[in-house]
Amino acid sequence: MSGKKLTCFDCGQLNRVPFDKLSAKPKCGTCGALLVGGKVTDVDLATLEKAMRNDDLPIVVDFWAPWCGPCRQMAPQFQAASDILAGQTRLVKLNTEAHPNAGAKYRIKGIPTMAAFANGKERDRHSGVTPTAAIIKWVKTSV
Repeated sequence: MSGKKLTCFDCGQLNRVPFDKLSAKPKCGTCGALLVGGKVTDVDLATLEKAMRNDDLPIVVDFWAPWCGPCRQMAPQFQAASDILAGQTRLVKLNTEAHPNAGAKYRIKGIPTMAAFANGKERDRHSGVTPTAAIIKWVKTSV
């Protein structure tokens, strides 16, 4: 069966989604969570790294923390961008307070910071509160 490999951000299971189903909000075969579209998922470092190693779609990570006002301000913009980019790029959040080793590993110096990954490698990063249209434009030129 051909298609795109996608890691479930809820249970960590690797799934294969047929190309023609990417825009139909495919679900994980193990836990039933949405693989593309839906609410932006807050991931842990291990799941993120598994997805970066295996997934065929680019991943954009919003490094954030719950105490960060600008991060909370950007959250709805990031969600709106995720809805528009569904099937092309997967957008996730990583809480740097809950996972401080992730912030250190990816050299996050300020939040919010978005980092774009494709084929397991960081392609670009952008810091600061960013409106939806600018997130979409940045993603399309970064991955």
